[in-house]
Amino acid sequence: MSIWWSLHLRREAASVPLARRLLLGTMETAGVDPDTAFDLSVALSEACANAVEHAASATGYVVTAEIEGDRCRIEVADSGPGLPRDRVRRTARPLTRRGQYAEHGRGLFLIETLVDHVQFHDRPGHGTVVAFDKVLKWREDTLLKAS
Repeated sequence: MSIWWSLHLRREAASVPLARRLLLGTMETAGVDPDTAFDLSVALSEACANAVEHAASATGYVVTAEIEGDRCRIEVADSGPGLPRDRVRRTARPLTRRGQYAEHGRGLFLIETLVDHVQFHDRPGHGTVVAFDKVLKWREDTLLKAS
């Protein structure tokens, strides 16, 4: 089974739940285990929220999702200024006790925690691409299960 979709979204807060709902609907229809779908939806929400908040010079961003066999790959790309170098390096460090209660700064850490593999491709002056994937677990009653 293969499912693919792409959304071109405005850089507005209302676009985040739209992307999340489309992903969750796709996952439910495909028969993906709800816990796996939830993890991916939180990771997607965080990536979209980062694009909305930090891609200052961009008017929009693009979300692409693909289910191929037993894996889901998601990319969120914006055309903003790109991630500051120190921010990209900090994502690999564990969340500190002080930082776990902060209002901001947990998104990249959450994405890394919830998925199997993540890449941050910084294109200084041309935006950022956050790409991640996760092996899917399926519901027992799934009709479209990967073969």
